[in-house]
Amino acid sequence: MSQKNQSIILFQKKILAWQTKQGRHDLPWQKNPSLYRVWISEIMLQQTQVATVIPYYERFMREFPSISLLAKAPLDQVLHLWSGLGYYARARYLHQAAQQIESQYQGQFPTVFEDVIQLAGIGRSTAGAILSLADHQIYPILDGNVRRIYCRYFIVKGWFGHKKVQDQLWDIATQFLSQNKPAQFNQALMDLGATICTSRQMACQKCPLNSDCKAYQTKTQLDYPTKKPKKKRPEKSIIMLVIINKKNQVLLEKRPAIGIWGGLWSFPEIKDASALQNWFIRYCQSYDYKKITQLKIRYHQFTHFQLAIEPQLFLLQSEIKQVREEKAAWYDLEQPIEKGLATPISQILTEIKEQLL
Repeated sequence: MSQKNQSIILFQKKILAWQTKQGRHDLPWQKNPSLYRVWISEIMLQQTQVATVIPYYERFMREFPSISLLAKAPLDQVLHLWSGLGYYARARYLHQAAQQIESQYQGQFPTVFEDVIQLAGIGRSTAGAILSLADHQIYPILDGNVRRIYCRYFIVKGWFGHKKVQDQLWDIATQFLSQNKPAQFNQALMDLGATICTSRQMACQKCPLNSDCKAYQTKTQLDYPTKKPKKKRPEKSIIMLVIINKKNQVLLEKRPAIGIWGGLWSFPEIKDASALQNWFIRYCQSYDYKKITQLKIRYHQFTHFQLAIEPQLFLLQSEIKQVREEKAAWYDLEQPIEKGLATPISQILTEIKEQLL
């Protein structure tokens, strides 16, 4: 047996033994791990910690215990259950993929890799995770936790966004994957990355791989993976009109499907104060409104920019002109409707409720 093969076998043995004793075995999606249950968990866990995901996952599965129910549900209902979890494109892709599965596979999650990767919102690593964890198929994974382990263990230099680095890591992941226990092996990598080989507060002394980890041996763990080259994050600003009527109802508008908070409900927006009068002319029967207060400016971080939100609170004396229900709705502060809301919107509504009720 070659030295390389011996190294791979030793790596596998160490990490599988660690997972048996120290890995996570009682996560909700590990109980009766069907393709559907694992798929939902994998999407929710993208860029989100397990502790945050668990209550969302449990609510989601209670509401949608089958793909067919998810496919037939209104997108608003799906987004409502997702509210607060962030990265809302994931929810839209879930809904779209469920409809694909319903129409193309009779509501049964496909088991062929080439079919899975064609579903909305599913890439190579996610497809591999679903099929290996739920169906014990032999596919590698390369999510953020796994990349971190391999980058440190082998000292892989360069940002993952570069194809050369991606190809190198996928080659490693494919070679080191356990052929006999792909599900346990992939779970071990995810567990190790989430609990031991973390981004900053590593527990290297407890790691089963530390004797051969090159970054640990050279004390360079924090240098890997190589971070994305920094660019100055621009700032954008908007004024949000918090319009309240005499019934303590707040006007919400549905956002376009594409763009930030796509498909969610938010407050009407204007770019600057000069557009305020035109907005009321367009939507109201008269100028009969009163500005109550300007709430504190808050900032929300997106991947590529920072958004400064300036909420302005108005009490409406007259009625809003009739608008299509799919585009606008009154949100009752005392009996809230079930709508998908971005976190800043939920926070502002809570703040208003505390002030007015």
